[in-house]
Amino acid sequence: MTVVAFDFDGTLSDSEMTVLLGDRCNVADDMTEITERAMNDEIGYAESLRERAALLEGLPADDAEAAFDEVQLRAGAADLIAELNEAGVTTAILTGGFERGVAAALDREGVAVDHIVSNRLPMTDDGTELTGDVEGPLIEGTKDDALANLADDVGVVMGETVAIGDGANDLPMLQVAGLSIGFQPKPAVEPNCEVVATSMAEVRETLLERGVLEQS
Repeated sequence: MTVVAFDFDGTLSDSEMTVLLGDRCNVADDMTEITERAMNDEIGYAESLRERAALLEGLPADDAEAAFDEVQLRAGAADLIAELNEAGVTTAILTGGFERGVAAALDREGVAVDHIVSNRLPMTDDGTELTGDVEGPLIEGTKDDALANLADDVGVVMGETVAIGDGANDLPMLQVAGLSIGFQPKPAVEPNCEVVATSMAEVRETLLERGVLEQS
């Protein structure tokens, strides 16, 4: 298997970007409630994302950047990405979250992935605050299509892909990947996962067992 695609919020990171942003304008509790409903497949992901983005209308740009700077990779994530990169595995992050937060977290740890497919929170024309809108390929688009496009670009079949995620919006890629790893998956997601992991160390062990990585 030569493509490993990670979800971000809840998987590579234990931060939830919209909640960090919501903290800056006192709507974090509302954000959490909407997120949980979406991750448990109670409402559609696109609807949930638009509802959360709308709560951020008027958030100053400086506050948004400060929130993105708080996004962190979970323990072991940076080392695993670096090891996959060194092994020549194509790495990707497919997230409904926001590119600036993903980039900030990766930069802080000094690692990079080959592909990031993510959404964006647009600013007003003068660049001073968030509009309350959201843009990007993973609002209506789904992660199975994103993974299929990536596999096609890299020149591998879907059976050579690995998907790692935790929430309902990860289900499409988990269902089509050659290997599906649920990372502390939500109850509605776990039955669709071939393997369940609770740490990045367990993800690494699974990738070793399946020959994606080689024991050093």
